[in-house]
Amino acid sequence: MPYEIGKLNLETLLTPISAAEDALARLDERVARSEVGQGFAERADFFEAVSSMWVAGELVHLEDLVLHDAKMDVRAPSHELVIAHRIVRARRRAMRNDPGWAVSRSGILAFAGIAEQEDHLPGKLKRRGKGRDLETNDQAPLPPELAGFDEVLAETSWLVEAVPPGSTRTRQPELIVGELVIRDPDWDETERISEWLELVRKVEALPATLAAAVLWDGWEQLEPLQRQHWLGQVLVSDFLRSREKVRSHLLAYSVGLREMPRERRRVRGRKTRLIAFLDALRAAASAGMKDIDRLTLAKRQLERRAVGKRSNSSLPAAIELILSRPIVSAHMLAKAAEITPRGALNLIGALGVREVTGRGRYRAWGVL
Repeated sequence: MPYEIGKLNLETLLTPISAAEDALARLDERVARSEVGQGFAERADFFEAVSSMWVAGELVHLEDLVLHDAKMDVRAPSHELVIAHRIVRARRRAMRNDPGWAVSRSGILAFAGIAEQEDHLPGKLKRRGKGRDLETNDQAPLPPELAGFDEVLAETSWLVEAVPPGSTRTRQPELIVGELVIRDPDWDETERISEWLELVRKVEALPATLAAAVLWDGWEQLEPLQRQHWLGQVLVSDFLRSREKVRSHLLAYSVGLREMPRERRRVRGRKTRLIAFLDALRAAASAGMKDIDRLTLAKRQLERRAVGKRSNSSLPAAIELILSRPIVSAHMLAKAAEITPRGALNLIGALGVREVTGRGRYRAWGVL
């Protein structure tokens, strides 16, 4: 069932729209002009991934996510941690492409791993070289060696299909034991994506923040993807970037959604939901402004400790890494500065960065 915009009560929505528009504009200008804007944008990817999982009801530790991204896990990654890292990579991919690419059909299908529908003729293959004009002949007999393999596979196929020989019962295609997922055969992802893209076209005339709130509400109601519902936050953030409301970075929308009570986000009345989503935009911008202030103050304090050091000192590289990650470990710093782990610990001691884990082993430091 397609999502209908219907009649929106703009008189009620005007105040939260104005507040969200003003907050996002201030944040965008601040990040674009700030000396720590690049580090803030990279840190936002991790905070957004953790908050997105929190909104979905899953808990992922920020420390584990940062170490997993650096390929320095201290334990086997959980399923939730892998999903959170996919969110980080999806945001980076959206930021590398042009604004609005993620909200297009090709972008959504690329994120979802759905191939474009193409007609492939079995008898005509793309070849290069001398055999490019040849065509396959499906009726040609197999060589004796391959025919033997074919007979063995035909006799043992019931083991894979879980259907005894002679039985008329067929294997359920929606259950994939290898991936441990259950797919709904009636869940037409392509059609639902088309309905959501149609909604993107309809909200072009609305203000950017209201359009983003409607798109998120439509994503929640339509549920285009079975297993990648988290992609909606990335698409809404890229939509704001395509509307030039937040051009300097990709907004951490889930950070604001996390501040909204579930009763407001899941209420039956759409007007209340839209107001909550608009307030989430304002909350995300407010959290971003506070993070910018913390990073700016931390950068000045760290740079004071680097005054008077030799020109080939590794302190500038250490400061850049600390400001671009929520937390850093000694091995992460050693890899970035191309020094030994012992030297990394000396740099951390010279900079006076606060230790955030409270442990004796596998320690981490950062600006939070």
